[in-house]
Amino acid sequence: MNFEEELYNLDVPEEHIPELLKFGKDNPEFLTKVIKAEGNAKKYSVAQTKMEPSDLINNQIAFLGSSVTYGAGALGESFVDYLSKKDNICAFKDAVSGTTLVDNDSNSYISRIGRLPVLEKLTAFVLQLSTNDAIKGKEDLGEIATDDNFDTQTVTGAIEYILNYVKKNWNCPVLIFSNPKFDSEFYGQMVERVKELQNKWNFNFLNLWDDDSFNYNEKDRELYMLDPIHPTRAGYKLSWLPVIEEELLKIKK
Repeated sequence: MNFEEELYNLDVPEEHIPELLKFGKDNPEFLTKVIKAEGNAKKYSVAQTKMEPSDLINNQIAFLGSSVTYGAGALGESFVDYLSKKDNICAFKDAVSGTTLVDNDSNSYISRIGRLPVLEKLTAFVLQLSTNDAIKGKEDLGEIATDDNFDTQTVTGAIEYILNYVKKNWNCPVLIFSNPKFDSEFYGQMVERVKELQNKWNFNFLNLWDDDSFNYNEKDRELYMLDPIHPTRAGYKLSWLPVIEEELLKIKK
């Protein structure tokens, strides 16, 4: 398969192609699967998405996440890119596939939050509850802190550190979102901990894990999801985008 030709044919933005080709060199089977997926057809691309009147227009919103925020199953196009095109938001997207909330390397959420522009006035901050923290053998939920000493080697401590950082630097509303259900008991525990943290930190939580409408039937799953974790373009555009738009509009009110 000629990856470069296929990516152009699928309306992938030219600036995204070098990164995807580099990824495809190391992961040819995964990129082939992404390209062939029905849900990644050209008609579902950001390029084929029209801008519409929106109360989110020109809102400056930061997004911190991993592969689901990046769009690993959708040729690098995630709900962030659809929001940028359809709702004309100003997005600050920092997303690196395979990374964790827990501060275990230079690409962790904790390490990367400093890349986001602290001098900008944000309308909202959107945080992905990373599925990578639920990898077997690495799970560490941690405890809710009683002071400002957050243990960033645990999921709870990392989330609290980020919430505190956002409050100090932007003091803007926060939206945390989870993945829909997949085979992980620990991720379910992470979702429950986020619910507990809402009482302390007063943020919005888009809980797709417990949302039955994201428990797709076989036909929709084939179109909307590349695998149990990663949505396709169609998944982001037709299923995820409307609920995320709704949550961001709630925050504005």
